[in-house]
Amino acid sequence: MKKVAIIMGSDSDLPIVEKGINVLKEYEVPFEVHVYSAHRTPIQTAEFVKNARKNGFGAIIAAAGMAAHLAGAVAANTVLPVIGIPISCKNTGGVDALWSTVQMPSGIPVATVAIDGAANAALLAIEMLALSDDTLYEKLVSAREQGEQKVLEKNKAIEEKYNKN
Repeated sequence: MKKVAIIMGSDSDLPIVEKGINVLKEYEVPFEVHVYSAHRTPIQTAEFVKNARKNGFGAIIAAAGMAAHLAGAVAANTVLPVIGIPISCKNTGGVDALWSTVQMPSGIPVATVAIDGAANAALLAIEMLALSDDTLYEKLVSAREQGEQKVLEKNKAIEEKYNKN
């Protein structure tokens, strides 16, 4: 199975990123976590990303706040799928990071999830890996079915409580 690389611009992003790490663990997807900065460690970031495919990675998740150039810098150095997580900050709530992550030039795509959306970033990476991994595909289908059942159970309880004819 291919691995997922998780790169965050700062260790202060870890509380958000851990939500995605937990999803990868739940699905038993191998991963590595690193702190690389688009601005402070551009050479190391590029080296890691340029070698990611030959080192067994199938997707890269990049999390950064404020200027949030990390996902773009990563995407510029690989053709592996890159998923950006814009991280919130107290000044703007993360809208600046969202715009920086989602507004990429043509030819350098970054799939972008919601602000602080690490769990969905992990799920998107798993969906990408599931294109060539039937076991992961079946786990995703099962999780969707379980989610459906939970909603239907809640619906039934609400209907019974409020829809008495």
